Amino acid sequence: MPQEGKFFELFNAHAEQIVLGGQALVALMVTLNKSNEEAAKHCESINVIEGRADKITHETMAQLHKSFITPLDRDEIHQLITSLDDILDLIQDTAQTVTLYDVRSVTPEAINLSEIVQSCCYRVRSAVALLHNMDNGPDILKICREIDQLESDADRVMRSAMSKLFRDEPDVRHLIKFKAIYELLENVTDRCDDVANIIEGIVLENS
Repeated sequence: MPQEGKFFELFNAHAEQIVLGGQALVALMVTLNKSNEEAAKHCESINVIEGRADKITHETMAQLHKSFITPLDRDEIHQLITSLDDILDLIQDTAQTVTLYDVRSVTPEAINLSEIVQSCCYRVRSAVALLHNMDNGPDILKICREIDQLESDADRVMRSAMSKLFRDEPDVRHLIKFKAIYELLENVTDRCDDVANIIEGIVLENS
């Protein structure tokens, strides 16, 4: 018999991993200024979380291929799950960059950006949780606008941080490290905004 599949459950499961990744990213940034051992544990946590999310992505793709009937357009399902996965991939990239560059302490701007990332992650989870019912359309669109605003906030913080970095940092090595970290953190908010745009399109298409 045709199966609809548990797509919304899979979306929610993935979004939960995104929130855990955002929380671990903030914890990583905060603990870098206190304990490198603790920071290393948070990096490992992010790797584990990303691995779990990858499995959910693969399960969603498998479900998509074997389902005759799907609750959303197939392309929408594919776009949404891959865009969700992009968020955690970039969170992992950020953590790995911190490790590879042997960053021993971070700036307040990096912590601020990680906190904006975390706020975006919470809202992505909230929007995904409402997606099963198009009667939730107005609430979903409101959350999507909030994500867009947070992305703009992150862009502004990054520009200010870059300006300060190039103006005040005398050590070229530190400049290179933090330029990369700032850009990665801002890029995570871009990926969250991409998810918001996909969700917004789904709502407008199906409501």
